[in-house]
Amino acid sequence: MDKNKRVLVAMSGGVDSSVSAALLKEQGFTVIGAMMRFWPDEKRTETFDTCCSPDAAFEARRVADQVGVPFYLLDYREEFERSIRQPFLSEYAAGRTPNPCVNCNTKVKFDALVKKARMLGCEYVATGHYVKRVDREDGTVEFHRGLDPRKDQTYFLWGTARAIMKHLIFPVGEMEKPQVRELASAYGLITAKKPESQNICFVPGALKDYLAEYIPQVHGPMVDIRSGEVVGEHLGTQFYTLGQKKGLGLFDSSKVKYVIHLEPERQIVWVGEYEDCHWSGLEVNGANYLLEPKDLPQVLEVQVRYGSPAVPARVLEATEEGFRLEFESPQFAVAPGQSAVLYSGSRLLGGGVVVNHAPTLPEVKYPKKKRLPRAEMASV
Repeated sequence: MDKNKRVLVAMSGGVDSSVSAALLKEQGFTVIGAMMRFWPDEKRTETFDTCCSPDAAFEARRVADQVGVPFYLLDYREEFERSIRQPFLSEYAAGRTPNPCVNCNTKVKFDALVKKARMLGCEYVATGHYVKRVDREDGTVEFHRGLDPRKDQTYFLWGTARAIMKHLIFPVGEMEKPQVRELASAYGLITAKKPESQNICFVPGALKDYLAEYIPQVHGPMVDIRSGEVVGEHLGTQFYTLGQKKGLGLFDSSKVKYVIHLEPERQIVWVGEYEDCHWSGLEVNGANYLLEPKDLPQVLEVQVRYGSPAVPARVLEATEEGFRLEFESPQFAVAPGQSAVLYSGSRLLGGGVVVNHAPTLPEVKYPKKKRLPRAEMASV
């Protein structure tokens, strides 16, 4: 990387991006700090209160002053609404479980922001992601898992366009979180002890309440996937996800069931046994590869949700649009809408969005309405 070039640091008001700005300035880069504004003018209580909040913008500006770099607040409200929030609701309404952080990185931070950085004369965009950038002798760039396995964020970056990989820098990718906080304290940054944000930034309170506000709530039957018997009543398919076993509203609460499949078209939630919630493979669409698809190894590892380990799998087919693979051993609750992310060891290879893998469904046996005898009807 050419340290004589300008770098735009995406500052969130958190400790990771703060240290990133300080490190790059110390290394001799010409640093510009920027924060992307996502919150609307009519910001609701408890939304954007930690990550990407007005307070966070104030703190990011103060950090930029401490580091001695200029700071800009960039307006991306329309892009966030169009690319993140609305698709998030649409996916839940369609019976899928989306990952808005993946979309935010793919469509906003590492697309729109990179374009803005180039307009400002910046060669690089830097973030506080725990991702390791590896520059090869042939000039290619690879992304590898961050040094801290508890903080690794490569899962969220599978959608990065290959053409912009060389323009991305991750200064804390080869550090562990305690080391980052120690550096922040050494630099005297005001964010050194700031707690981390874990929630979806635009969702106030419980996710269920948020979905109920924007998606029509239609009750329907909960059906056993083996027998076809109606075993309960659900409150709306958007409130459930594959593998869920709590809060199902079963008629017989002593039986343990798991959500196996969601069918919003008929407003049916299919439930079954633990064994029914395992899949031997998956299929994705909207694939993105960080190498040529033809160079994808036939045997690799795949991670089907953030926080879960990558597992061995065999690629059955890989095209520009998507891929199919088979797990070495069946995996639990592979949810449509989530990301399936591909690795070879620590190297990030790409990924895609899991498509619906509906099992064979039996005919629904709706309970017959009990008819009262004529004598009983007359006395009612």
